[in-house]
Amino acid sequence: MAELDINTQKILDNISKLDKYLKDNDIKWSLVSKILSGNREVLDVILNSDVIKNCHSIGDSRLSSLKAIKSIRPDIVTMYIKLPSIPSAHSVVKYADISLNSSYHTIEALNREAVAQNKIHRVIVMVEMGELREGVIRDKLLKFYESVFDLCNIEIIGLGTNLGCMYGVEPTYDKLIQLSLYKQLLEITFDRKLELISGGSSITLPLISKKRIPPNVNHFRIGEAAFMGKSPLDNRKFRNLSTNAFEFKANIIEMALKEGVPDGIIGDGNVGHVEDYEETDKVVEQYRMILDFGLVDVDNTHLTIKDKKLSFSGTTSDMTVLNFNKSEKSMRNTYKDGKKVAFNPDYMAVARLMNSGFITKVVK
Repeated sequence: MAELDINTQKILDNISKLDKYLKDNDIKWSLVSKILSGNREVLDVILNSDVIKNCHSIGDSRLSSLKAIKSIRPDIVTMYIKLPSIPSAHSVVKYADISLNSSYHTIEALNREAVAQNKIHRVIVMVEMGELREGVIRDKLLKFYESVFDLCNIEIIGLGTNLGCMYGVEPTYDKLIQLSLYKQLLEITFDRKLELISGGSSITLPLISKKRIPPNVNHFRIGEAAFMGKSPLDNRKFRNLSTNAFEFKANIIEMALKEGVPDGIIGDGNVGHVEDYEETDKVVEQYRMILDFGLVDVDNTHLTIKDKKLSFSGTTSDMTVLNFNKSEKSMRNTYKDGKKVAFNPDYMAVARLMNSGFITKVVK
């Protein structure tokens, strides 16, 4: 089986560096672990390390992952970072101490469950700031807050927003200052303090050094920077973080010198992605290697081949083809049946590979 190598020490180092950086800038943060797909072996290393002792909470978008986190560390504060559905209210209250919400009826359901479970469930109200994903419409925020802040077993602890995830709307000082002003407006109107203004994620990190984070924005939800060492704002390494905690390796299951273009009528029946060929294309032989992973495991557009002499040729549901030029004869000794090819996966690739049951996870 193809494998994903996971260097937990590099992840721990990233978490430690981020924790110090955010603490120095008076920002609380939640470690978002959704990239791990609830992998208990990796979670166990992280959750039992001292590097997370200052984290505000551990966030995830899957309830099964939060269940795993609570089973490893029942004392740790957990946050459900995906909007809950009403049918999932029982599990949300059971496994998440905090959830992000934008629906009154859902918060009502969470309140009923919190009463039944004899808990106080904490809520961050999400505000729509232009990304057009989750969030209460801004001009309806006062009315929404008034309807939920006095539910008996719900504690509204803050406001939050999501930027950069769907349409790529960048976090800016103007966007975040609006969130900050809503905090002030709600506190003055209802005479209640809001503990967290959760306006940041990995995409917002570069704004800190530019002094573009309003003082009231005091909480970040961070996953990509902790695990991949990058900010999606520019897809570049953030400060001194490690960007190679994950390496993907696939096995060569066939290697042969073959023609450079398919032979026959090209129809629409293929289930993978191949290059476009013309009948007049020149037939140039190439070495072609078949690897033991496919689209059901990961989209190869999210993988970078480490050996620059190799290139993607095509992929199907469970196999991927690479090639190299016939002139590169010396590579024939490097790449043969049973050998591995290494890739650098990006965030989405790691998330899919961790979720695939057909990929071996090698935890180091």
